[in-house]
Amino acid sequence: MLYFAISLAVILPGVFSLAVFGLRPSIDFTGGTLWEIKLAKSQEPGASSGIKEIFGEENLSAEVQTSESDRLLIKTTSIDAPQKQSLAASMKNKLGDFTEIRFETLGPRLGAELLRKAALAVVLATLAILFYVAYRFKNFAFGATAILAMFHDTLVLFGVFSLLGHFAGVEVGTLFVTAVLTTLSFSVHDTIVVFDRIREIRRKANLDFEEAVDQAVGETLVRSLNNSLTIVFMLLALFAIGGETLRWFVLALLVGTISGTYSSTFNAAPLLVVWHKLSLKHGWRGIFRLH
Repeated sequence: MLYFAISLAVILPGVFSLAVFGLRPSIDFTGGTLWEIKLAKSQEPGASSGIKEIFGEENLSAEVQTSESDRLLIKTTSIDAPQKQSLAASMKNKLGDFTEIRFETLGPRLGAELLRKAALAVVLATLAILFYVAYRFKNFAFGATAILAMFHDTLVLFGVFSLLGHFAGVEVGTLFVTAVLTTLSFSVHDTIVVFDRIREIRRKANLDFEEAVDQAVGETLVRSLNNSLTIVFMLLALFAIGGETLRWFVLALLVGTISGTYSSTFNAAPLLVVWHKLSLKHGWRGIFRLH
């Protein structure tokens, strides 16, 4: 119960944030224009407000972020080529010469379609993992508890980015969806290692189910930690010295890796024990019963 309580303590603030604030979608899902520029010299005070004034004169709202001392990231509604030329000329007059790093425009219809496809990808991946794990272990309990552990990791990841979106303005886009799917894959991979060891112990040793689970967790814990730490160290290095565009993607992978390591050992295995007790108490049969 202690480990379940720890999970609740981590998840509840994120769930509250999701319910109240939600996630902050990027233009990948909402549509709009992303324009990143590099100034010829370091920014002068008021550069961001100056750009907002220029866009305001064109009846456009703009959000300006600083990525480096000489780089600005401008997010606005969709603009066409003539508007871009006009805005570029005005910005050069006010800020001096600049170099365009990237200019991306995405329509709102395409953004909504990407959002639907992203949600569908997560649902299909979850169902495929559920039935595959249940089939391989010949018991629905293994598939169900693996999915519950994945659900735990997904809530942690969504909750963290909901809080970051509200307090730090961090947006979620297609890279975040990639991080979510990667987290699901890593979580179930680690969980299967524990489950497989439980099955092997039950075959070879005359132990009851709870003792087998306890022994399996003890035998796989060091392996899981060593495997996860190699990933964590790499992601920490990328987060520290990587580019601005990858920073939040790397953080999402980092959160998912840590949560996935925890859930496979301290959530999925205990959930199997809970399922076992319920199957004995209620007399479940067939693929729903853990012997």
